Amino acid sequence: MTSEKATRRTRSEGRRRQLVDAATTLFAERGYPHVAVADIARQAGVSVPTVYRHFADKSDVLAAAVATRVDELEASTENAGLEHAADPQDALARSVTALSIANPHATSLWRWSGQHLSPRENTEVVRRTRSVLRRWAAAIRTGRTDLTERESMYVAGAVLSVIGSGAGRALRGGARDETCAALLELVRRTIALSPGEATALPTRIGLEPDTVTRRDEILDAAARLFAVHGFAGTGMDEIGAAVGITGPSVYKHFPSKIAILVGIGQRSGMRLEAGVLATYSTTTDPRRRLHGLVDGYVDAVVSTPDMLVSFTSAYALTGEPQGADLLAVQRRYVARWMHLLTEIDPDRTPVAVPLAVHAALAVVNDAVRMPRSTPRPEFAARMAYLMKGVLGV
Repeated sequence: MTSEKATRRTRSEGRRRQLVDAATTLFAERGYPHVAVADIARQAGVSVPTVYRHFADKSDVLAAAVATRVDELEASTENAGLEHAADPQDALARSVTALSIANPHATSLWRWSGQHLSPRENTEVVRRTRSVLRRWAAAIRTGRTDLTERESMYVAGAVLSVIGSGAGRALRGGARDETCAALLELVRRTIALSPGEATALPTRIGLEPDTVTRRDEILDAAARLFAVHGFAGTGMDEIGAAVGITGPSVYKHFPSKIAILVGIGQRSGMRLEAGVLATYSTTTDPRRRLHGLVDGYVDAVVSTPDMLVSFTSAYALTGEPQGADLLAVQRRYVARWMHLLTEIDPDRTPVAVPLAVHAALAVVNDAVRMPRSTPRPEFAARMAYLMKGVLGV
């Protein structure tokens, strides 16, 4: 009887893990609001009732998926034996690269899941993740007098961003060995950085309008709310209240919440293009141009939540006529970075270039989600320094 119970428990745990893995893939690829329990069942090859035998609802699946991914992060760190390794930095680099290659979603799910988790679940995820990062930071700091504890935490956070930024896209192309080698190089490059060497960003020309209209106020308020609560978690009443009007009054300016998101996307797109024009007009040197784009992007992300909202809420515009246009703007912008990086270093492979660009962008995109970091005066300068370091420029 005991053996039978153990067998049933093992099968149940296996099925639960199968559902968690299927959900993780779907959540990462489509966005949590666009995944139904039926989709998870279909992805796992089981019936919907089977999902409900293991989980109360979709949010319960997400909580289990995030917890499982943090489990993997902790296990990977423990197995690396960082505290006893002859070369802690190399042990860390190899460990996190292997984790990312084995399951790219394991290191990226935490990015956007916070807005869909309960406060208690979020607190626990942050606590456990920070504990892992402190161990990484200690390994990074080993034998280095150029790093303070805080600076090593900046680097550890950048490492987490790098391994969760783009391996999945590269692996879908089938170049597993090349992706592994390129990612390992990126991680090693990141670990070697010294944020204390960062210099202040150049003063940027303001792009804000001379007069602020009610429409601008609504976009500003919506962007702040979307950044904290997510697009799906924010209602028109909340947006109206944030600017001192009723929810129905918002409709006088925007026909729908989707239209507000489109407005935010258009505004961020215009800012990106303005930054490109300003940078390209001052120099023809590809390295200086890429430096200018990095500085401009950091300034934009730190100054307004528009950019982050545009990237993280893009899933909500799937099927919308203007969604394709906004996505095209983002892709053209990222393509400029890739083109410049290729000009700077023609020997980089077609796998290594996008991997580096997406990793660099992830460094600041992830960091601005951490409210403790952005108010620090050195934050923007260190983000730009880390991004350029990840790019190798």
